[in-house]
Amino acid sequence: MPTVVKGVISRTKNAPTELVDIVIPDPGANDVVVKVSTCGVCHTDLAYATGGINDEYPFLLGHEAAGIVESVGDAVTHVEVGDYVVLNWRAVCGECRACKRGRPWYCFNTFNASAPMTLTDGTELSPALGIGAFAEKTLVHEGQCTKVDEAADPAVACLLGCGVMAGLGAAMNTGNVGRGDSVAVIGCGGVGDAAIAGAKLAGATTIIAVDRDPNKLVWATELGATHTIDASAIEDVAEAVKELTGGFGADVVIDAVGRPETYKTAFYARDLAGVVVLVGVPTPEMRLEMPLVDFFSHGGALKSSWYGDCLPERDFPMLIDLFLQGRLPLDKFVTERIGIDGIDAAFKAMEEGRVLRSVVEL
Repeated sequence: MPTVVKGVISRTKNAPTELVDIVIPDPGANDVVVKVSTCGVCHTDLAYATGGINDEYPFLLGHEAAGIVESVGDAVTHVEVGDYVVLNWRAVCGECRACKRGRPWYCFNTFNASAPMTLTDGTELSPALGIGAFAEKTLVHEGQCTKVDEAADPAVACLLGCGVMAGLGAAMNTGNVGRGDSVAVIGCGGVGDAAIAGAKLAGATTIIAVDRDPNKLVWATELGATHTIDASAIEDVAEAVKELTGGFGADVVIDAVGRPETYKTAFYARDLAGVVVLVGVPTPEMRLEMPLVDFFSHGGALKSSWYGDCLPERDFPMLIDLFLQGRLPLDKFVTERIGIDGIDAAFKAMEEGRVLRSVVEL
């Protein structure tokens, strides 16, 4: 029988969120109903609410979630009732051209639930990133569930569902940071600080945090930065990075902001043949103008990182194990724990730079 639970929706562009009754249908053959334990408040949720993604309102917000599998469809083999899982929005299909070429982190046909969740009047909801987890329960495809060690605090584990994984993966997967490398990270919010933590875990010896907010630079230091640059206090951040790397520039520069000016800084802050990783998400109207000869003369690689180029089944359990071993301080990303009625206040705190992550506990 369909279940009615409480969930947070964005009904129209820029309107306050609403806590309403939503209907969870019975799971289809490959679907799973998950009782949500925790869900991080991500900037992507705010982008949905403000019209930055698309206009398919109403949205069921929330996507960085951990919970317990409550019921499964007849054909589900990937998880069982009672499993402790982190939800992901890259449930690889195994059949698209990216998967068949051995690049499943670029899967172009990821799975979602077979039926929509709705309002009580039957209005279909668009779940954020195919998940919709600011709710007591949610419906997803079995491939969107990754089983992890149940010893991990759900408020910590859930953050791998999006932002923290994006930053860790930008360093470890896309940037391929290695032992002894120098790394600069521009923008030290949740994603940027996760990139710093990933660079440290990968063995980087010089890790430079760049931001305009002194508090964020403090957080970055706690997560592994060896040097900090206050971008509000100097004119040329790229030169400052070079001064800290023997005059050469960093081996890997990660732009966790995603603006033309920060990307240009990242480009010129890297060593010759260094790597630039763009993980901050630009908006469609942004344009970049640079001399083409500079792209030729610098060499190296310019990469974009989608979801940290992760494979949830490979990466989530490994990163949780590293956390439980005390080798990856994922708990430091949890700034506050809030109730499901605190989403708008959490959005404001995020916009003002007062939190790395607010986590909803249900």
